[in-house]
Amino acid sequence: MTVVGPFGLSVRDQALEADVQTGLAAVEAGLLDATKSEVPFITEAAQHLIRAGGKRFRPLIVMLAAQFGDPYAPGVVPSAVVVELTHLATLYHDDVMDEADVRRGVDSANTRWGNSIAVLTGDFLFARASHILADLGPEAVRIQAEAFERLVTGQILETAGPREGRDPVDHYLDVLSGKTGSLVAVSGRFGAMMSGADESVVDILTQYGERLGTAFQLADDVLDIASDSHESGKTPGTDLREGIPTLPVLHLRAQAAQHGRPEDLELVALLDGDLSDDARHAEALRGLRVHPALEQARRDTVRYAEEARATLAPLPCGYAKSALEELCDAVVHRAG
Repeated sequence: MTVVGPFGLSVRDQALEADVQTGLAAVEAGLLDATKSEVPFITEAAQHLIRAGGKRFRPLIVMLAAQFGDPYAPGVVPSAVVVELTHLATLYHDDVMDEADVRRGVDSANTRWGNSIAVLTGDFLFARASHILADLGPEAVRIQAEAFERLVTGQILETAGPREGRDPVDHYLDVLSGKTGSLVAVSGRFGAMMSGADESVVDILTQYGERLGTAFQLADDVLDIASDSHESGKTPGTDLREGIPTLPVLHLRAQAAQHGRPEDLELVALLDGDLSDDARHAEALRGLRVHPALEQARRDTVRYAEEARATLAPLPCGYAKSALEELCDAVVHRAG
């Protein structure tokens, strides 16, 4: 049993491992090639987060999904480059919106060069992804456009907040389905589709990606509270400091409203205060780390990961299916 990539997926078959490793190496080269510009500064900014590393979670799903068809088909690697470029572009924009200082263990682009350069670099990556898509055909362009619309809609809904009378947790899960689930779903879909897999397999792997993507983001929510910067690659409590309502916080607020326990109300009041103060921020993190709301968010992560696993049931048994199932375990493991 060996390990593939920074995400730490265990692979039990040498042929599958070789295919995945070769595919991911080709994706890495494709990312660097796609972000080259005649302007050296643009190249530097566009490759900033690529060179910082990353789990390459979405390209990994593309490679595994392609195993249900021809994994060497010419569209597989370019489609993986497209989904990763799109993901990277959203990170540049997210860091501006969140005023983040650190991403993947290095200075965020907005910290290094300012908000304008970070936003424009994200736009540059979207443009390069679109250029690659044009060679993959109109169906691929349509799929990516629909996913991008869902992604942006999710971001807008997160910013706007739940409408009157809407349960905040349900609203948030819808946000995640758009912001994260949509692009991971496309990863499964592109991998299967570009490899020529049967339409039923394409549908299964699309559904799998949707659920796994939501679980992946929920695990990030838990990590934002529970991890240190070395483990997560970004400053702990970034979402907390910016007032972004992640799932542990939403569960805390629901419990405080339902039960009215003094300790819950005190923690909510702390969260509603000025968390730009380092001492208050650290106190809020300590409170959330020992609160049942964090464990509840972990259980939600497990539930979505298990739903992703269940969608794989109709697929033929084999090493690729086992690897996709292990990804569900890996996501749960990230959340502790």
